[in-house]
Amino acid sequence: MNQVKNRMTAAEIMNHLNILFPNADCELVHHDAYTLAISVILSAQTTDAAVNKITPKLFEQYPTVFDLASAKQSDVERYIKSIGLFRNKAQNIIGFSKEVVSKHNGIVPNSFSKLIDLPGVGQKTANVILSVWYHVPRIAVDTHVNRVSKRLRLAYQNDDVFTVEKKLMKKFPKDQWSRLHHQMIFFGRYLCKSRNPECERCPFTSFCYYYKNNKKGV
Repeated sequence: MNQVKNRMTAAEIMNHLNILFPNADCELVHHDAYTLAISVILSAQTTDAAVNKITPKLFEQYPTVFDLASAKQSDVERYIKSIGLFRNKAQNIIGFSKEVVSKHNGIVPNSFSKLIDLPGVGQKTANVILSVWYHVPRIAVDTHVNRVSKRLRLAYQNDDVFTVEKKLMKKFPKDQWSRLHHQMIFFGRYLCKSRNPECERCPFTSFCYYYKNNKKGV
């Protein structure tokens, strides 16, 4: 585990992630493109677990995009007030729903350019919707993927998320992007945590940026 090595190839990293998290998948509970999209928008700066706690009642009250499009913001806020930025998020998910109804006949689009124009949808959210629901190869760079990429020297420490995404897409086979995205999230969420990562269980310590600067020799 601690053999001397400057870095691993992308294929070696992928092999280890396949062993660690063979069944990694989206943890946001959803049953269609609408519920997925709303859940992803709500998950910004909030854990998936926190989102999953509030969405059952939210979707019970607003089961379709048409229902949410006609909702009052104050009513929606009552269902999501336990998560951060709930007022902005309520505005975003209503705005998202209104435009899906008015511009796309109530169907969440499967086009990146159309998704990115919707309220509350950034590059990460669009990529998650495309990857998870429409099975379009994508790598969505959230806080976990961003952190892991830099610790494993797949990107530089000062790279922004857009640069990280481009580098990952260049380094890994396209048909593995969506799977890799979830595996890197699981790795960052359950092992390579922001604080107190479990380095003793990690196969990447020999070249990990974090381990070299914080744990080596401790």
